Amino acid sequence: MSTGVGMSSCCLSGKIREGKPKGTEKDINGIPTYVAEPENGDKTKTIVFLVDIFGWTLPNVRLLADSYAAAGFTAYIPDVHSGDSIDESFLQTVEPPLAVRDQQSVVDKTASGAKIGATLGPWLVSHREAVVRPIIENFIDKVRYIPGTNKVGVIGFCWGGRYAILAAQKPFSGSSEGKGVNAAYACHPSLVSIPADFDPVAVPLSLALGDKDSLLGEKEVGQIREVMDAKKSGGQGEKLVESEVRIYKDQIHGFALRGDWGSEKDREAMDEAEKQGIEWFRKHLA
Repeated sequence: MSTGVGMSSCCLSGKIREGKPKGTEKDINGIPTYVAEPENGDKTKTIVFLVDIFGWTLPNVRLLADSYAAAGFTAYIPDVHSGDSIDESFLQTVEPPLAVRDQQSVVDKTASGAKIGATLGPWLVSHREAVVRPIIENFIDKVRYIPGTNKVGVIGFCWGGRYAILAAQKPFSGSSEGKGVNAAYACHPSLVSIPADFDPVAVPLSLALGDKDSLLGEKEVGQIREVMDAKKSGGQGEKLVESEVRIYKDQIHGFALRGDWGSEKDREAMDEAEKQGIEWFRKHLA
């Protein structure tokens, strides 16, 4: 039986990262897109970033794309929300840093939950899979035809984390050379169904999960591990030779993109999650 995870909320927590993005904005296949390129302009290793609910203009995701570009990848962040991302002002309403969350009263948590539901419920309906998945897959297909592009990876965060997993499924990926994506990396994905979302995955998949994620508990993480291990042996779903699941201690939902920049532990986790993705794509997009 499939287990639906995090259906009432997603992409929760964090702070805005300081810094000025270095990339440019372009129109690709009719979609506004942030583009970060390495100094030599090489596009042979390309990564599509699938954002959380706060969208493609959030400084955090653009600055992270810049870091991937500095590591030799061309990075694209398409506006897959069609101009309808959740406003950054909502960041502190949703899941707060762990220390704050642990001190909240029942009344505070109830009030916050009601506001989250009222905001995210309608948004998730508007941006449901039947609407968004074709947008994402069409964008990836278009990127494949950009001159100089060779292999393509996809990275997703929170809401976008699930769509990174879906992009790694057959028949979109893994069916033929030059189609879909060659590898995927999902950071604290939300709204996932276990095992349904993972069984069809056919290309190398890396996962970064926090052990304090309110949307993916210990039970769900254990189920994901079991599915991924079974896929390696060919005992479940599409056989998947290469995958990894890394658990980050004391990290909550959204940690890889919107952790607390004032916390040394959070900064280290963000740095490690970035390193995890870069190493994964260097291996599988070579």
